[in-house]
Amino acid sequence: MKEKITTQSIILFEKKGFSQTSIQDIVDVLEVTKGTFYYYFSSKEQLLMDIHSDYITNLLERQQLILDNQDLSQKEKLSRTIRLLVTDIADKGPSARVFFREVRHLANENIENIKKKRDQFRLNIEKTVNEGVQQGEFRNGLRTDMITFGILGITNWSYQWYKPDGEVSIDDLVEIYVDMILKGIEQ
Repeated sequence: MKEKITTQSIILFEKKGFSQTSIQDIVDVLEVTKGTFYYYFSSKEQLLMDIHSDYITNLLERQQLILDNQDLSQKEKLSRTIRLLVTDIADKGPSARVFFREVRHLANENIENIKKKRDQFRLNIEKTVNEGVQQGEFRNGLRTDMITFGILGITNWSYQWYKPDGEVSIDDLVEIYVDMILKGIEQ
């Protein structure tokens, strides 16, 4: 039931927004009582925190698998991380939109927990770019922090406009992004 509540809440938060979705809306769709909701979540914000935490934790775990692969060059690690971000937005559209759009509704202590994980994801990309510079895969003199923010800006903003059933396939979009980014920083 916890998963059903979470799944339905993501759909409602995406459609109506966090603020405009009530606990009553969630339980009405599921045809359960508020008591059922409160059995699994202490509040609507805790539910939103769980959604955010699950999303970024899952991304971090999959990013770490890429980074731990010693057979990959830094270019390949960066390319796979870009693919991870873009395909995740395409595959988990509603969750991605809730993750990016509704974070502002978390209380300060919850935002700090999510921010730490988001920062770790960003720092992992920055480290990849730094190592690519050190290994001669990327140009010297790059502001790797700004390159990293650029990569995240390009990929993450896709949640706003990308349509998996549109004219650009996910593979084409990943190829476009990887080409644009790597050509900008390659040696």
